[in-house]
Amino acid sequence: MKEGRFGADFVAAHQAAHSGRRREQRQLTYDIAVDPAFAHWRTWYDEQFALLPPAQGDALARRLWLDEHFWPVTFELAAGAAIRAGGYAAIYEQDHGGLTPDWTALTPDGQVAFLLEVHTDQPTKETFGRIRGWQALERRIAEIPVGVVLILQGSRHVALRPPDSGTAKKIARELRSRLLGSPGIVRIHSHGYTFLVMANRFGPLASAKGLYAQFAAPSGVAGPVDTSRLTRAVEEKVNKYAALADRHDVPLVVAVGSHRFTSVDLDDLDALLNGDPTISFHFNFGDGYIGSTSVNPARPAQWSMPPNLAGLVWLHNQPPFGATARPNPNGTRSMPAGLRELAGTVERHG
Repeated sequence: MKEGRFGADFVAAHQAAHSGRRREQRQLTYDIAVDPAFAHWRTWYDEQFALLPPAQGDALARRLWLDEHFWPVTFELAAGAAIRAGGYAAIYEQDHGGLTPDWTALTPDGQVAFLLEVHTDQPTKETFGRIRGWQALERRIAEIPVGVVLILQGSRHVALRPPDSGTAKKIARELRSRLLGSPGIVRIHSHGYTFLVMANRFGPLASAKGLYAQFAAPSGVAGPVDTSRLTRAVEEKVNKYAALADRHDVPLVVAVGSHRFTSVDLDDLDALLNGDPTISFHFNFGDGYIGSTSVNPARPAQWSMPPNLAGLVWLHNQPPFGATARPNPNGTRSMPAGLRELAGTVERHG
C-alpha cells in the first residue's frame, strides 16, 4: 500500500527539519505533525488531500503546517468533507468568471447546487508569537529539578509580554539558582518579572512534572470571547459572492470554524443568533490579566443572517472535524437539503 502524504517519511523529514530549533522558533503545529498521539489527525489529512487534484493538494500541503494557515486549511478541507457528506460533489476553487469561491457543490448530474465560502476566526499573527514565547519559557523552567508550581504575578491592567530568548535563558538560570539555593522561597524577582511559588496550608503545590518545576504561563490569548469579528467576516463573504449565487440561482452558504485560541464555539454563535444575554471570557490558570468588556443585559447583542445567505455551517475543531448546520430562517434561498441534515441542525425562527 502506498504511504500517505503525512506518513512515516513525512514525520521523519519534519522532525529532521525542525526538531533542532528552539521551541519559540518552531511552529505551534509541530507536535501535530510528528507526535504519534496525533497520528489520527494526519490520517484524516491524508484522506482529504487524496480527494483533491494533485496540484491543489500540493499547494495546500505547503501551507498546512504554518501556524497562520493550519486552521484555515483544516477548515477548508472540513467544509469539503461536509459537502460530500451531504451527497454532493465538491470542487475546490472552481473559477466562475474571475471569482473563485472556496467550494462549488455539484449535483450528481453535474449542475451547480450551491456555493460555499469558508471563514476561520483566529488570532492575529502577533498572538502566535506571544504563545511561542511563553511556551519556550515553560520548557526552560521545566528543566529545573525542583518539583514546584510557578506562576507570574501579573497586572490587573495590562497583559504581560513574554521575554525574548536571551532573557528567558537568564530567567531560567536565576530561577534554578534561587529554587535550589533557598528551599521554601515563595517569591522571585527576575529581569522585570515576579514569579510566585504556589502553595496551600500544607506547603508548596506539587508539580505535575514530578521532580521538575512547572510554570503555568499566561495563555497569550486571555480576554472576552468576541463573536462580532466572525459575523463581520461572514457579511463580507456574502457581499462578495451574493451576486455570483444570484447568477447561478443557487444558495450561498458560509462555513465557519474557530481557532482554539479564540475560544469562540457553537454555543457563542447560537447565543448571538438568539440574542441571549451572555458573556464569556477565555483565560488560563496563569493569566493575571483577562481584559474587560461591557454588556447591557436588557439589550443583548443579536445578529441576523443576511437574507442572501442560505445559512451557516459550523465546523468543529476536533477530528473528524464534523459540521453542524444553522439554516437561515429568513433567507431568500433555503439551505440545501443535504446540508440541513448535518448533525445538530436546529431551525431558527426570528
